[in-house]
Amino acid sequence: MSLDDRLEALAEAADLAEGRLGQEAVDHCRGVVARAGARRGLSVEHTAVALAGATGSGKSSLFNALSGTELATVGVTRPTTAKAQAALWGPDGSGALLDWLDVPLRHRVEGDASGLILLDLPDHDSIELSHRREVDRLVAAVDLLVWVLDPQKYADAAVHERYLGPLARHRDVMVVVLNQVDRLPERSVKRCLDDLRGLLAADGLEGVPVLGVSARTGEGVPELRALLDRQVSLRRAWSSRLAADVASAASALWADTPPAPGQAAVPEVAVNRALTRALAQAAGVPAAVEAVAKSHRHRSIAATGWPVTRWLRRLRPDPLRRLHLAKGARSSLPAATVVEVSAVDTALRDVGAAASASVPEPWATAVRHAARSRSEELKDALDRTVAAATSGRVSSAPRWWRVAGTAQWLTVAAMAAGAIWLLVRFALDYLMLPGLPTPTVGRAPWPTVLLLGGALAGVLIAALCRVFAWAGGRRRARRAAKALRAGIEQVAGELIIAPTRDELSRYTRFADRVAVAAS
Repeated sequence: MSLDDRLEALAEAADLAEGRLGQEAVDHCRGVVARAGARRGLSVEHTAVALAGATGSGKSSLFNALSGTELATVGVTRPTTAKAQAALWGPDGSGALLDWLDVPLRHRVEGDASGLILLDLPDHDSIELSHRREVDRLVAAVDLLVWVLDPQKYADAAVHERYLGPLARHRDVMVVVLNQVDRLPERSVKRCLDDLRGLLAADGLEGVPVLGVSARTGEGVPELRALLDRQVSLRRAWSSRLAADVASAASALWADTPPAPGQAAVPEVAVNRALTRALAQAAGVPAAVEAVAKSHRHRSIAATGWPVTRWLRRLRPDPLRRLHLAKGARSSLPAATVVEVSAVDTALRDVGAAASASVPEPWATAVRHAARSRSEELKDALDRTVAAATSGRVSSAPRWWRVAGTAQWLTVAAMAAGAIWLLVRFALDYLMLPGLPTPTVGRAPWPTVLLLGGALAGVLIAALCRVFAWAGGRRRARRAAKALRAGIEQVAGELIIAPTRDELSRYTRFADRVAVAAS
């Protein structure tokens, strides 16, 4: 994986982690990306090597020994280096790099180590805060680090815990020097070096070059100089340093959030069952479904009932219209009860918990929050869904309504004809006029048959139509329930599942980007 790819991955991981992980880790990643971008644009023919150490470790003496000069002021116990200074071999083209490092003290040195920039840093344990800040700044920016330790303080926790341990991924751009070995008995030098290697291994720096030197006598200095010359000649220290910075920053993102195996997903069972059921109850779906059935029966009876009494049905309001569901407007369904609201809250919590089960904290918290992030929109969205799904249930009149209605009017016509016939006979008998001929059906006269038969047929037709109306209401209610369930699932998908999946996708992408950056 190229450095460019890893830097791009780290930058994206930092953006994805915004608001989810600690801001310090996110800012650190962005700082690494910015620093890498700046360093790549500067001279890659020069290698900035920093000598870092504690007060009295002899790094300034070692700086003079390596450079063959007396540039650095040597002190014994008090810090004498306040600002980093540089010794330059082949300084042409190094100005921009030193400007970026903010090293104003620059000294040209003659020699064959073209491209080497040797920096003498202030003491990392200086009593001056500005000195320590200068060390921290340059330790984070130089290409190669040479830690100068002394026999008395090489095990000091300050340097191991503050610098060496956190720089465990930088073993390829680090050298550790045990200076002042001339002060040790010869038999103790190897023991101290072995002990130092053990301490470094405990810091995660096993394999880092460890040299015993003496700036005063020159022992080990040629070996150290040769090692630095090899690193400079390879011209790769800067890229190795940046690669280590990227890997370290990526690992810091995982400090509290180790990657989870597999790809997280929203359990479908939570969507299709408990959540949909809770939302349907809170949205008044049962009442809406019942209203669809009642509305169909109401309109059916009004259209096919006995014409003599059907007008009474028209005086009663349509159940769908009474709930404002007939035209898709905002409904008048009863508000959700406390129990229903609690059931929805529990369902949302369960979805968040199930979705975040395979996601580490604090990403799991972000997933649970995503499941509830649009809960305030649920009420209006569910109401619109119910209104839209039920408004289509008021369809055009079925054909059988017209047939039944026509039959009912025929029964009324028959009754009217029979009644008029009987009235005419009664009037003629009352006026003692000759009567009209009256055919019969068996022994029953036709006027009576028309009157009573029409009334009975009307009642029978009305009763039969009620059966069909009841069956039709049930059928429409089932269709409405199916449409409402689909609408509720869509609302749940848009307002609950989609944000949760987006957050899980964000986490999955983050994990992938961190893995690339840390590779």
